[in-house]
Amino acid sequence: MPTRTVVVGSASGLHARPAALFVAEAAKQPVPVTIRTGDKKPVPARSMLAVLSLGAKKGTEVTLEADGDGAQAAVDTLADLLARDLDAVDA
Repeated sequence: MPTRTVVVGSASGLHARPAALFVAEAAKQPVPVTIRTGDKKPVPARSMLAVLSLGAKKGTEVTLEADGDGAQAAVDTLADLLARDLDAVDA
């Protein structure tokens, strides 16, 4: 099962616009992806409420996991997105 840990790069963390962009991208992936902070229970990356419930701020380490065909690419795509500052105008 591909797993990747990444630091949230957005100034506002995973809230509002950054969370919406992340969830929209997660919904495009061919496999379900989960996201978690620390030792907390993983939540579906496709769920806006679940992602917001993580309370991930800038600098928070989050772990992404997926399973199935295309899982590694899905995890890599979402990790790369999270590492960027999604609050930036051209993100």
